[in-house]
Amino acid sequence: MSFALTAEQEALRAKARELAEQVIAPRAAEVDRTESYPWDNVKALTEAGFMGMTVPKEYGGPGHSFLDVTLVIEEMAAQCGVTGRIAVEGNMGAISAVMQYGTEAQKKRAAEYVLAGDKPAICITEPEAGSAATEMTTRADRQGDKYVLNGKKHWITGGGVSRLHLIFARVFDEAGAELGIGGFLAFRDEDQGLVIGTREPTMGLRGIPETEVIFEDLELPADRLVMPPSGLKRGFADLMNAYNSQRVGAGTVALGLAEGSYRRALAFSKEREQFGRPIAEFQGLQWMLADLSVQIEAARALIWRAAATAGKDGNPFPDSLAAAQAKIFASEMALKVTTDGLQIHGARGYSRNWPMERIQRDARMFTIGGGTAQILRTVVASRLLGSKLPQTRDGYARLGQATTGRTQAAE
Repeated sequence: MSFALTAEQEALRAKARELAEQVIAPRAAEVDRTESYPWDNVKALTEAGFMGMTVPKEYGGPGHSFLDVTLVIEEMAAQCGVTGRIAVEGNMGAISAVMQYGTEAQKKRAAEYVLAGDKPAICITEPEAGSAATEMTTRADRQGDKYVLNGKKHWITGGGVSRLHLIFARVFDEAGAELGIGGFLAFRDEDQGLVIGTREPTMGLRGIPETEVIFEDLELPADRLVMPPSGLKRGFADLMNAYNSQRVGAGTVALGLAEGSYRRALAFSKEREQFGRPIAEFQGLQWMLADLSVQIEAARALIWRAAATAGKDGNPFPDSLAAAQAKIFASEMALKVTTDGLQIHGARGYSRNWPMERIQRDARMFTIGGGTAQILRTVVASRLLGSKLPQTRDGYARLGQATTGRTQAAE
């Protein structure tokens, strides 16, 4: 399989790099220091056409591929991890799920929000339902022509800044019978009962809030339920299949952070002199730099391969195995590369006046969020062995965020 980029993709990549280096990079340290959402960066992404890239042309978007999006995400993350993550969620995950499974009205509304610069929030995780997402207790009760939602989510990326929310909840009919887990669209600026709770003080990626989102008798019209063709009993797996694009995106942010660390380490090694010569002339550092370049190229190949699997075998999203493999490798690679990149800078790398410590803090998130490295290894093993994931009493795959589409859907 060849991953040679087309002329259009090379131009897209160059455009993204120019924006990242000239506009995004100068703001990155301030975003981290103030822990403020970078609205100016979002405006720049939107004006460049980097939000809603995967929205089809019939809904006002450019209809780019997931591979196209990874080119932009990597360049943004190489300068600012927060902006890279915004680029992921403005193009993958929630918006992808809605554009694939939503009604015409849902697609039009979601596209309008994202193309205007909104970063959708995916509301899955709960205090007692992290990797085991199907243990969620948030419920949506049908009452006539509406659903009433009650429950609490936490570690919701973008809580308080996102307007569009895709909320996962257990759905009950008017008689109180559970129908399955479904996704609902809610809009923070118009739906009463969607409350933003406590913000987590995070180690890295400090410019994007991670908060509780609480539903207190949140009333949503019945037509806000996002219903895959397979219905609620199988639809949760279909909706979670869209999360494989999010995993590819998360792996790409890790890749971008590693690439940014490597670029800085390479340049510094040529400039920094000790014992009368640049430190790049010492074989020990040459080998470190060589290893970093190999690991980055390997991660990039896995990510591009995973992104390129979208649309194969009738699956509109990246393959679950390829996505899991790419995210595991890229996230763990980023920890190694950012550590060595900091080491090459010596004491300067340890200083907050230099970007290396920020980059390393940002990279730490990606073996955790979007499916831990351990959970994703279970996904990989289940595919390799042809086995099913563990089941809950109600028949859903227990490893909720590892549920990966048609090949893994619970019967």
